[in-house]
Amino acid sequence: MSRRCEITGKGVLSGNNVSHANNKTRRRFLPNLQETSMLSDVLGANVRMRLSTRGIRTVEKNGGIDAFLMTTRNSRLPEEALVVKRQILKAAAKKAAKAA
Repeated sequence: MSRRCEITGKGVLSGNNVSHANNKTRRRFLPNLQETSMLSDVLGANVRMRLSTRGIRTVEKNGGIDAFLMTTRNSRLPEEALVVKRQILKAAAKKAAKAA
């Protein structure tokens, strides 16, 4: 499992530890990833994703996982998020066909 947010695509960065004597050694900056489940109103189920804390805040600000995925362009979403978006679109079309 990669250390990458499934919504924002934020991943591992690299840099240097710099000592008081200005010695530089390589280090990794890891994103703050959380295994979280978000309630999808359209699917009627929880969607489990590995998101950064910033990604969780972004989703909540946009009104939930459904609203966030529907308003975000496909080119800006990682493949994992596109899979969930397709499931939501399929379920929404099925509900619309059933209601009509």
